[in-house]
Amino acid sequence: MRKSMTVIAGALAALTLSAAPAAAECPSSGVRATQISHHGGARAQERGDIVAVAQSAGQFTTLLAAATAAGLVDALRGDGPLTVFAPTDAAFAALPHGTVDRLLRPENRDELRALLTYHVVAGRVTSDQLAGRTAAPVTLNGAILAVDGRQGVKVNDATVIAADVAADNGVIHVIDAVLMPF
Repeated sequence: MRKSMTVIAGALAALTLSAAPAAAECPSSGVRATQISHHGGARAQERGDIVAVAQSAGQFTTLLAAATAAGLVDALRGDGPLTVFAPTDAAFAALPHGTVDRLLRPENRDELRALLTYHVVAGRVTSDQLAGRTAAPVTLNGAILAVDGRQGVKVNDATVIAADVAADNGVIHVIDAVLMPF
């Protein structure tokens, strides 16, 4: 797994940006928020599309490698808006041994696409919209997420650890676990 991830990560390195997003506490939801705008959503200090922002954060190497393997990078760079519940590298590392390697194989591309599109919702959903509520947004793979914003924000069994990371074409919410649609 480590060798294949290193090769894929190396291919992505040329695209990496240097600035990391600034973070602050979001009082309405109790979760860490990044680049929140109080003027129509999370668009205050944009740094590029979802892919560029994820690259600059430095904690989404596995997610970006998987998006590349699944052929989803162009979609994440598209007009949007999209909301991405983005698992960190640590979240992918917590999966059972061999899971990431298996998903990255070309013969498992459909399964990988289903997994990744389960983390994406059409539209821009911010922590202000989730605070104090439950929601059941439909993902791009057609499944429904269970979002609970009554005490922090939970998405299925994952916790949002940083919210409202702004991108030109949407918003990223950093989560501490990979959402499994199957």
